[in-house]
Amino acid sequence: MKATDLELFRNLFVSIADEMGVVLRKTAFSPNIKERRDYSCAVYDAAGETVAMGDHMPVHLGAMPLSVRGVIDHVELRVGDVAIVNDPFAGGTHLPDITAVSAVFLKNQRKPSFYLASRAHHADVGGMSPGSMPLAREIYQEGLRIPPILLQRRGVIDRPLLDLLLANVRTPVEREGDLMAQIMAARRGEQRLREVCARYGLPQIERQMRDLADYSERVMRGVIAVIPNGAYSFRDVLDSDGISDDPVEICATVRIRADEAEVDFAGSSPQVAGSVNANYAVCVSAVSYVFRCLVGTDVPYNAGLQRPIRVVAPERSVVNAGLPAAMAAGNVETSQRITDVVLGALAQAIPERIPAASSGTMNNLTLGGFDPVCGTAFAYYETIAGGAGASSRGPGLSARHTHMTNSWNTPVEALEHAYPLRVRAYRVRANSGGEGLHAGGDGIFREIEFLAAADVTILSDRRTTKPYGLAGGGDGQSGRNTLLRGGEELALPAKTRFSVHAGDVLRIESPGGGAWGVAAT
Repeated sequence: MKATDLELFRNLFVSIADEMGVVLRKTAFSPNIKERRDYSCAVYDAAGETVAMGDHMPVHLGAMPLSVRGVIDHVELRVGDVAIVNDPFAGGTHLPDITAVSAVFLKNQRKPSFYLASRAHHADVGGMSPGSMPLAREIYQEGLRIPPILLQRRGVIDRPLLDLLLANVRTPVEREGDLMAQIMAARRGEQRLREVCARYGLPQIERQMRDLADYSERVMRGVIAVIPNGAYSFRDVLDSDGISDDPVEICATVRIRADEAEVDFAGSSPQVAGSVNANYAVCVSAVSYVFRCLVGTDVPYNAGLQRPIRVVAPERSVVNAGLPAAMAAGNVETSQRITDVVLGALAQAIPERIPAASSGTMNNLTLGGFDPVCGTAFAYYETIAGGAGASSRGPGLSARHTHMTNSWNTPVEALEHAYPLRVRAYRVRANSGGEGLHAGGDGIFREIEFLAAADVTILSDRRTTKPYGLAGGGDGQSGRNTLLRGGEELALPAKTRFSVHAGDVLRIESPGGGAWGVAAT
């Protein structure tokens, strides 16, 4: 194994995933994918093990291998086939995230040599609220649930199936465009893999994939080995599940034994009535992200990274829910709190390397209605950034998407062009970060005026709790949601659904990050 070969093939594989992402973004219809870049792409080997991932959404990338496994186990993929899945109980995470999986067959090969996958957050997949992120009590209210199924067979779209899907969403033209973009991404990935195999040969490609996975495993074992042996526990809560006002507890114990780690979520709340339930894939994704952050080098993100890490999540708990649990916020909100809890546990072992808590919420906003100017229905989804936690190295960054989300800002121009909305204010929320030796980053102040009636859902958190500081640093400020109507300011809860009229204004103030260390006097 030569270091130069590893670096060469590592970049080859990653470039394929990245190029798939470029094709997906440039051919998609929705601003959520084109502008916010709420998508991920990856390459897998013949066994469905991760070979390479683009630098896309952390919450997608760690969970996608289970989607690929779900397709492999339930669908026989052939040349020209593309399967889709969004069912959280069959390899998905939450319903708006539709994953497309295809197989790559090389010449004279009867079995796939590779698998390709793309995951995109679709702005609407039906359900009780526009945007398909409702205050639901069961998954059947959240939208169309898709088990692993072939959307394209031998290069031909299954039109009756597609028509069935489109008949159950509010924005069918946009949904069809985004699904076709995912198919185009798979086609580009297959083209590039064939070119690489033609140049180097499949035996060498397979050898390099194994060597890269082994290398990543060695790096991760080396990272874990420098953490002192022991058991480190931490707990934190979500404000509520959106149905009751009771906090939802997430507990984690990180056990370090030599060069292996076990993360045990015993003690976490049972699955709840609201939609903050996460499945096992989301839990694994958050844990993988935290340990990946401990790696100081630019190590390949592949299956080898996960080998030294074991995740234990009690069944039918909020971090490993079962049917018929509502799941919309588990992927976006609970994943953030899992991250906070695992980082909090590790801070007891390696305090100088762990940052204070970041905003801890994606501040999910979904809205939809009928645009009287265009004469069509609309549905929109976005996440709003917050403050990053400070660390021993310096202050936290302000107005940033942190941890499990890596999405971009939606430009004001794109938002106002596509929807009957006007952005009245968009700025850093001054002094919302925690105070300390190194201050936490500030959140965002955002006001959106509605130019048409709409149905709105907010799934947010850290409205009653605060992002924690570390090493004596102060906590970040809680967020606030406010509706401005007729000269009044109406306080809104963290998780809520309501209707608005033209002229109403929604204000969202996102949380700041926690500080690190005691301020010098």
